Amino acid sequence: MIRISKKTLDDLEFDSILSHIAEYCTTDFGKSKALQIVPFNTREQLHISLQEVFEYKSSFLNDTRIPNHGFDSITREIQLLNIENTFLETSNLKRLASITSTTNELLLFFRKNAELYPVLHQTSSAIPFTKEVTLLIENIVDKFGEIKDDASPILYRLRKDINIIQGKLNGSFGKDLTRYNNLGYLDEIKESVVDNRRVLAVKAMYRRKVKGAIMGNSKTGSIVYIEPEATLQYSRELSNLQYEEREEIVKILKELTNKLRPFSELLIQYQDYLSDTDVVSAKSKYAGQLNAVLPKITENKELTLQEAYHPLLYLTNKAKGEKTFPQTITLDQNNQIIVISGPNAGGKSITLKTIGLLQIMLQSGMLIPVHEYSRMCLFDVILTDIGDNQSIENHLSTYSYRLKNMNYFLRKCNDKTLFLIDEFGTGSDPELGGALAEAFLEVFYERGSFGIITTHYANLKMLASELPNMTNANMLFNSKTLEPLFKLYLGEAGSSFTFEVAQKNGIPYSLINKAKKKVERGKIRFDKSIANLQKERSKLQKTTADLKSKELQAGEEKERLEKTNTRIQRKLESYQELYDSNQRMIYLGHKVDDLSEKYFNNKRKKELINEFIKIVEVENSKRKKQSAKQRTAEKAKEKKVIKEVQEKVQVIRKKKKEEKKKEEKIEAAKPKITLKIGDRVRMIDGKSIGTIDTLEKSKAVVNYGIFTTNVSIDQLEFVERKTK
Repeated sequence: MIRISKKTLDDLEFDSILSHIAEYCTTDFGKSKALQIVPFNTREQLHISLQEVFEYKSSFLNDTRIPNHGFDSITREIQLLNIENTFLETSNLKRLASITSTTNELLLFFRKNAELYPVLHQTSSAIPFTKEVTLLIENIVDKFGEIKDDASPILYRLRKDINIIQGKLNGSFGKDLTRYNNLGYLDEIKESVVDNRRVLAVKAMYRRKVKGAIMGNSKTGSIVYIEPEATLQYSRELSNLQYEEREEIVKILKELTNKLRPFSELLIQYQDYLSDTDVVSAKSKYAGQLNAVLPKITENKELTLQEAYHPLLYLTNKAKGEKTFPQTITLDQNNQIIVISGPNAGGKSITLKTIGLLQIMLQSGMLIPVHEYSRMCLFDVILTDIGDNQSIENHLSTYSYRLKNMNYFLRKCNDKTLFLIDEFGTGSDPELGGALAEAFLEVFYERGSFGIITTHYANLKMLASELPNMTNANMLFNSKTLEPLFKLYLGEAGSSFTFEVAQKNGIPYSLINKAKKKVERGKIRFDKSIANLQKERSKLQKTTADLKSKELQAGEEKERLEKTNTRIQRKLESYQELYDSNQRMIYLGHKVDDLSEKYFNNKRKKELINEFIKIVEVENSKRKKQSAKQRTAEKAKEKKVIKEVQEKVQVIRKKKKEEKKKEEKIEAAKPKITLKIGDRVRMIDGKSIGTIDTLEKSKAVVNYGIFTTNVSIDQLEFVERKTK
């Protein structure tokens, strides 16, 4: 069971990651779920979540894009369905139909593309597929959100009557409008609408001459709105019919709502599924912004991060157009704790947070910004002590709080724990606090915990150099300018450069010298030795790297030449054997030709036979004589050799078949990318890269620059998408 505390999430600013992911969600439910993401409790759930995000992210490169998953919340509708004698209006029904059709579209898509998205298909297969909800609603409500005329026979009759009365009303009103307008009783606007009824805009002075009901007047009082007497009867009839229509519509909506009540649990399931899909989509989009990948998750206890970026720092610097420096770090059984030292402002804390935040992100089902060859295990407990944790409410000092935290660490630390401690041991007397910190570190080490700490204490640096599975590290600095290089170097403690930094910042040399005299000489010499070592190392690093590179190149060249030499030697030997055999055949041919010519001239058959027998005897004398027993033994030996060769060939073929099956499984597990014209591709197991000129059924014409070739799509491997 994985348990990671809220304090750890807060220390590593995990909530900022969740805020970024929530911004990529398209639904309110999705945003709410994104902000509540926490590390998974079980490994099974985590592996499923990671694969879902990986598959969704891969869909951005495919033509078979995953359909829209957006929806309007139906929480209100579900509440109404759970209350008896309530009914849903047409706007509510449209939301239910929309969420059902959206879910069905996704379920059908993943069923159809199960090979491309196996895990997303597996997740969707747990959701029931039904068209009944959509059909029930579409039989009653049209695409404009109105109740259909044929929803019931009564409604059909009522609407027919309404149309007839409406026609009579409009005709009667039109006659009165023309008559009174000709008499000059109407204002320029002629007519208006009051309480949903058409009225005449009569000039105030003529209001008594127009028969009908006064419905109101204008603000100035110059116009009186009158409904003509002839249309009053039709209006009353229309109102009665409209009332009956509404009563019938309510009856229809109640019947439909009752039919939909049994589907309330399914609709809740649909809403949860779509909001979960929204979170997966948001994680995928966020991963795209970070160029994040899914590292290899190992069962072995190992944490190897190559070119790891802090996600928040990476995006901030990306927006500013500044460079972010990645870190490479390894924790394993032979290197379980790393002690990072060196001056402040060199990147120690950000390195610590990078490791912790990436581990938390991975265990929360997110892809992370590292090199694809990175390898990571999962931790049951992740403990952090980062920043100034002074507690005003509990009247605890920073050091008291940290001691309380260390006590918690002692209770939780085991061989499945990752701990991250910034400025370990600070807050108390350097000598006493350092000794206590050393004791804590020894306990963590003995329990097999993995961890990274940052410190300035010399005794912790010494402990790291003495214990076999603990390593010193430092953040590199330019020894001349004292500018940070933001690069972690393993295997050597870092100097604090205390006096050098003070001198660089303008502190008088006399004061610095006075301070040096107050410090133990041995400590200064130790710190100075470390600083000198760092300077020497920075000089040697480039030379070492160059030598290693040249050594590798020389080794590769030597191996290549040896292979070439062996191959040429074998060819020469085979050519020599062939040459000797051919020479002997030519010699025998000349002999036989001479005999043939001699016989042609003298026709002496006996002499020809004697001469031919002599040639045969000479050739046989060169052959090795063997008894019948020896020949049998030789044949048996040859058969044995042939059998051994055949067995070896069979073993090799079997191994090749197994390797091919493994490769096919690995290839099948990878998301398939649909090839398009302009994509850069290569033949499977080939090196040359070409561009697809045309695609026709299962064939593609690939342009290699010098030539083009017609190749089956199954034999091609995707390399790069054409940039627009």
